[in-house]
Amino acid sequence: MPRVMFTITYGIKPERRDAYLDLARRMKEHFTTSGKKNYSVYEAKGRKNLFTEVFLTNSVEEYDALEDNQDETTVALVGELEGLIDEEGMKYTTVVEAI
Repeated sequence: MPRVMFTITYGIKPERRDAYLDLARRMKEHFTTSGKKNYSVYEAKGRKNLFTEVFLTNSVEEYDALEDNQDETTVALVGELEGLIDEEGMKYTTVVEAI
């Protein structure tokens, strides 16, 4: 089964950076501990406040379950994130392992 990488890229309002970094730590804790997800957050080199969340799944079925299995904490964290993102919004990418 091919693995799937799902990324979400967005800019954070500069004045909300500290709030975002706190939220990112809470998201990582929740997704990796409670959700048992392979999840990381990266900041673009040379582009302060441009972040990418990366979910790696072991199959298409596991990827498909990401959205279906959102608990109340996940919904609350995502809602909080939406208030920190700049006017360019979120960009999503899904890639499937080729070889």
